Amino acid sequence: MEDGKNPNQNQQINVELSEEVAEGIYSNLAMIAHSNSEFVIDFIRLMPGVPKAKVKSRIIMTPDHAKRLLTALKDNIAKYEEAFGKIPTGHEGPGFPMNFGGTFGEA
Repeated sequence: MEDGKNPNQNQQINVELSEEVAEGIYSNLAMIAHSNSEFVIDFIRLMPGVPKAKVKSRIIMTPDHAKRLLTALKDNIAKYEEAFGKIPTGHEGPGFPMNFGGTFGEA
């Protein structure tokens, strides 16, 4: 590291994306919980008029990776808004209590 660069910076990663995963999963609600060693993000599909919602995907990551995700989301939202205009943020979220007995998170 004579020039101050991280030797892993130039390393390329080959990422494989299966056809099934590439289709994606629609989610309109996310719930976040954490412990001292991990963040758990549940992506949920909530349908209007249906009192039951299903977790469609659960992602578990380290606090470090959660913070990197936050940084990447902020960066991508800024780029999106620069290209397409400000994203409106209303209070159109669910109108029912979202406390399921765990710690509170934001989505």
